[in-house]
Amino acid sequence: MNPSFRRQLADYVEYHRDPRNCAAHVFGIVFLFMAAILPLTMVPFPSLGAHVSLATLMVLPVLVYWLLLDLALGLAIVAVAALLLSTAVMIVDHTSGYAIWALAVVLTVLGVTSQIVGHRVFEQRKPSMVDHPAHFLLGPMFVMAKLLVALGFRHDLAAIIGPADAVTPRPVSPGASDR
Repeated sequence: MNPSFRRQLADYVEYHRDPRNCAAHVFGIVFLFMAAILPLTMVPFPSLGAHVSLATLMVLPVLVYWLLLDLALGLAIVAVAALLLSTAVMIVDHTSGYAIWALAVVLTVLGVTSQIVGHRVFEQRKPSMVDHPAHFLLGPMFVMAKLLVALGFRHDLAAIIGPADAVTPRPVSPGASDR
């Protein structure tokens, strides 16, 4: 893990303690990513191969940045980005230009609303990128880190972001151990 990433992530975590805010970020980040790539997917570059679009070319630098910050998290995000880029291609192939722009606007509104609700209602704190503009690019890394920690991977990240939210165990009914 890049030492600079470790420091940035520790700062980012301070603004994202409430699990409901973290859940809002999952939806908000995916919605905002899709809103950004959908219109860009309408601009193909056939000379570069099948389904290469402006969206793919615009996403590559940030994917490289995430890979440089932390290879495992970066690879996980590359996999999710590939899935979302493929989804965008399918949507663009089966939808009118007007509908794509309308969907992009709706996704942007939902994504921004999700982020605002997460910070104002649940966290009751301003977004981290107000104080640290570079944190704009840390959201996906944070969400992926939380996921990998929740799945039992990346104990080194658990030390920074805290353990995954514990699930309250269901009470065992009397006599269940006798069966």
